[in-house]
Amino acid sequence: MIRINLLPFRAAKKRENIKRQISIYVLTVVLVFGAMAYVFMDLNAELASAKGQEQRLRQELATFEITLKKIGELEKKIKEVKKKLAVIKDLETKKTGPVHLLDEIAMAVPKEKLWLNNLSESAGVLKLVGTAMDNETVALFMTNLERSEYIHSVELVSAKLQHLAPQRLNVADFTLECKTYAYQEKAKLKK
Repeated sequence: MIRINLLPFRAAKKRENIKRQISIYVLTVVLVFGAMAYVFMDLNAELASAKGQEQRLRQELATFEITLKKIGELEKKIKEVKKKLAVIKDLETKKTGPVHLLDEIAMAVPKEKLWLNNLSESAGVLKLVGTAMDNETVALFMTNLERSEYIHSVELVSAKLQHLAPQRLNVADFTLECKTYAYQEKAKLKK
């Protein structure tokens, strides 16, 4: 009988199978290293691009900081100018305000029926003390004062009827308190 030795065939098949597995393993390792190298290079390129963009943005930021400093200086100058303008406006009001106030009081006095004995103004409150022919004249004077744009809130503090025996007259002594333009401006400044 003829004997066939199948052993070398199996061994050759086994060696071929091992070679195939090793080549697949080596190929897989090469592909993994290749993929890793590709990802590494891609990430390096993105990192370089991001660093370039960061540097460009830092340069832009530096120019914006210079602009912001200039804007801050301009805002300070604007505030200073506004303060100066407010002071100038206040000085102009204080310069012309008393003149207008006295003119308004003079225009409000009923001629030959009312005499002012004392006039004082403090912190926007005007106090008027005087004598009138009668209570109706005092009321007319108060109405005239309220029509003024420089005087408002006219209040009668006291009114006393007095008899002057030598002249045979009855007169009314009065005291008024009013708020003036200065009081109005201070109220606006507090807001």
